[in-house]
Amino acid sequence: MRMIDTVIKPMHPEGWKFVPVFAAITAALFWLWEPLGWLGLGLTIWCYYFFRDPKRSVPLNAGLLVSPADGVVSLIERAVPPAGLGMGPEALVRVSVFMSVFNCHVNRAPIAGRVTAVVYRPGKFFNASLDKASEENERNALAIEMADGRKIAVVQIAGLVARRIMCWKHPGDGVRTGERFGLIRFGSRLDVYLPEGVHPQVALGQTMVAGESVIAHIGQDTPARAARVE
Repeated sequence: MRMIDTVIKPMHPEGWKFVPVFAAITAALFWLWEPLGWLGLGLTIWCYYFFRDPKRSVPLNAGLLVSPADGVVSLIERAVPPAGLGMGPEALVRVSVFMSVFNCHVNRAPIAGRVTAVVYRPGKFFNASLDKASEENERNALAIEMADGRKIAVVQIAGLVARRIMCWKHPGDGVRTGERFGLIRFGSRLDVYLPEGVHPQVALGQTMVAGESVIAHIGQDTPARAARVE
């Protein structure tokens, strides 16, 4: 990899709706007062990086469930999957990955399978790191059926400043592990509901990379991961 590739990342097409606007405002600010122009330049660079869409090295081993988002594991607990996904009323292990406004916000499928349901629900815009965000914030939930018939759920949750959830998959669509399926603007969270008996291989506070970091091993009786913070 060239050194410049570590700095210059591809931008998702959605960014072309915003970066030129930021750049035009920056030009006007430079004309009005130079210090404001430099502030605008910083915000334009941030906007470009917000919509960055870097390539990822997706693991190909069967049964690996990867993170759907860049960010930090903020919650690991049992909860009932959103209604309408056909996953029943029983609580499952939920792993939440919180994305700050500095993370890449392109979302990736946790595992390969077929999308059996997509359920959007409008709601509020609490800080996405809070537990109540899963129930009360605007969200879009997908159920993915794996080859063995079991399902996982992945839920896009709007955050404090997020105002648009985008999802490009529909019921009946197939997905590959690590495939891009959506995007959220700006600052938000992704929840993953694991099948019964599958234990998370991540810890609270762990930094995740969408499409690369492994959340769980499907089909293996691996105990939940223990970790310490140093």
